Amino acid sequence: MTDTNKSPIRLRKRKLLNGNISLYLDIYHKDGKRDYEFLKLYLIPEKTRADKEKNKQTMQLAQSILGKRLVEMQNGDYGFKSQFAEDTLFFDYYRALTEKRLGKESRGNWGNWLSCLKHLERYEKRKNITFAEITPKWVQGFRNYLEKEAYAYGCDYRERKELKPLSQNSRQSYFNKLRACLNQAYEDRIIAHNPMRGIDGFAGEESTRMYLTIEEVKKAAQTDCDSELIKRAFLFSCLTGLRRSDVIKLTWGEVQQQGDFTRIIFRQKKTKGQEYLDITPQAAELMGVRGNPSDLVFRGIPCTSTTNYCLKIWMQRAGIDKSITFHCARHTFAVMMLDLGTDIYTVQKLLGHRFLNTTQIYAKVLDKNKQAAVARIPDIFGDTKND
Repeated sequence: MTDTNKSPIRLRKRKLLNGNISLYLDIYHKDGKRDYEFLKLYLIPEKTRADKEKNKQTMQLAQSILGKRLVEMQNGDYGFKSQFAEDTLFFDYYRALTEKRLGKESRGNWGNWLSCLKHLERYEKRKNITFAEITPKWVQGFRNYLEKEAYAYGCDYRERKELKPLSQNSRQSYFNKLRACLNQAYEDRIIAHNPMRGIDGFAGEESTRMYLTIEEVKKAAQTDCDSELIKRAFLFSCLTGLRRSDVIKLTWGEVQQQGDFTRIIFRQKKTKGQEYLDITPQAAELMGVRGNPSDLVFRGIPCTSTTNYCLKIWMQRAGIDKSITFHCARHTFAVMMLDLGTDIYTVQKLLGHRFLNTTQIYAKVLDKNKQAAVARIPDIFGDTKND
């Protein structure tokens, strides 16, 4: 029996969101490069005998194409890029990239890939558009759509009283998702030329970093919260800088005692970086009674919207007039460290930032040199009052 695993071209299946299965060829070249040819053939859920017969015929056609490609490769005249690649369906390819990211990166970034897909479908009504039809003019058209036509929540089809334009950062994110798709298609030799080249993207808009002062953290700590779990988790984040995602998945097996310090050894969910973080006795106390190594430290934290609503009520009760979400605890930790005189390189390590310029945003929020300079301005009304 022939070992099909050694074949340079293999027939693969990929399940789509609608339940159908897309058939494509996985092609391995002698130079080590790898290509994909999407066959535009689909297996459907088998509910009737007719469905089974249709899938059987589809598989026979796919096997026939596979045999033809093998012969072409053996004869040395297989030209994937020039003959077949640009006939690949754009939306099939984009959906495949989106599905491959599910569970492998942050839920937020994956959600942006999905939201971009919805906006692409609103911009381009043809479901069977191929990469051959993705031109620089088409790309520029999508950019114009994001800038002038697209609106926030426009991808979920819910009725709203007021339609708001996309934020600048959403425009940047969605356009960059299309850029990533086309870059990957170029790497996979789906397209000979990248239609994105020469088209400017969107500049990012610097967002406001909302945070609590040390006095406000103290005030919150002394105020009752409807959820003791949320209160402990939020204050823990204020004292450690851990993201909500890392607080939620923290287990007792990741909490160790290192001399006088309690140390957390964990892998960041967002960056996948391995971190070693010493925490204060106050932060350690907020974790509560130690459990089994596999037990979650803060078990039962509700969804983001429920958590943030609870925080809103808590802050109002504490007399803090700020729009605070759970992520603001991380901002609070960063600003607090700088306010206490910690150098920015140490703050970078404490936050687990890969790049210093990410941490420098907090230094911009709290610039003591600017504060000192402003404080030196003399009292311009002093002499007048003495007259």
